[in-house]
Amino acid sequence: MNVGVMTRLATPDRIRYVAEFGLTTCQVVNWDVRLWRPDLADEVREEAADLGVTIAAVWAGYPGPTKWNFIEGPATIGLVPSRYRKRRVAALKRAAEFAARVGAPAIVTHCGFIPEDPNHRLYPPTVAAIGEVARHCRDLGIGFWFETGQETPVVLLRVIEDLGLDSLGVNLDTANLILYGKAAPLDALDVIGRHVRCLHAKDGLYPTDGRHLGREVPIGKGKVNFPAVLRRLKQLEFRGDLIIEREISGARQTADIRKAVTHLRRLVKRL
Repeated sequence: MNVGVMTRLATPDRIRYVAEFGLTTCQVVNWDVRLWRPDLADEVREEAADLGVTIAAVWAGYPGPTKWNFIEGPATIGLVPSRYRKRRVAALKRAAEFAARVGAPAIVTHCGFIPEDPNHRLYPPTVAAIGEVARHCRDLGIGFWFETGQETPVVLLRVIEDLGLDSLGVNLDTANLILYGKAAPLDALDVIGRHVRCLHAKDGLYPTDGRHLGREVPIGKGKVNFPAVLRRLKQLEFRGDLIIEREISGARQTADIRKAVTHLRRLVKRL
């Protein structure tokens, strides 16, 4: 369980940013589809090799609007909204090609508010779109990992079972399950634990109204029981990375990440 951090592809010092925390693993995140270029992938791969940093996954965004709330989110996030689906499938395929070239084992993304009801009209085309991207990933020799958040763990499990592809996995975002009010991350491991390939170490609080997500907070200040989650992951023989994500910016973000590195390394050492 190596501790790492998120870094942005669009930032020139993206890999050096990781090394400055004394870390050797990261996820590279990007929402600008124009940056999924072979030459940039080669550049990032060389930077990572020079600095001794492993890219644990490429976090792939997509074109079109994304509204991170309960009212507009279902119609804008992921592969569920039909009006954006075709463009997003194409974008995620390009991201997969970038990830394979850069040497990452998988792409990660939000698939959206996948319907709880498998008989809902949007369920079959959404699963088909996920399958199209996941098969492209498989053909490239990499995985497709669901970022937890908008779906319950049972829904993710059902999609994985319905597709039956060995390229599928889960990137467990410990805070997102709480921010969306979908599950406690420790309990979620009882449902999808065997499919977890990587983890976003993030903390948060549950929603307090029916329109807005809960609030992200520094690790140790929210509802995630990290000692218990890590113990359960060890029982599941998890061998992935713990990637710190702090969705703010500036000096406070840097300070919170440094504290999280110390805290998580201490917990891992105790295991």
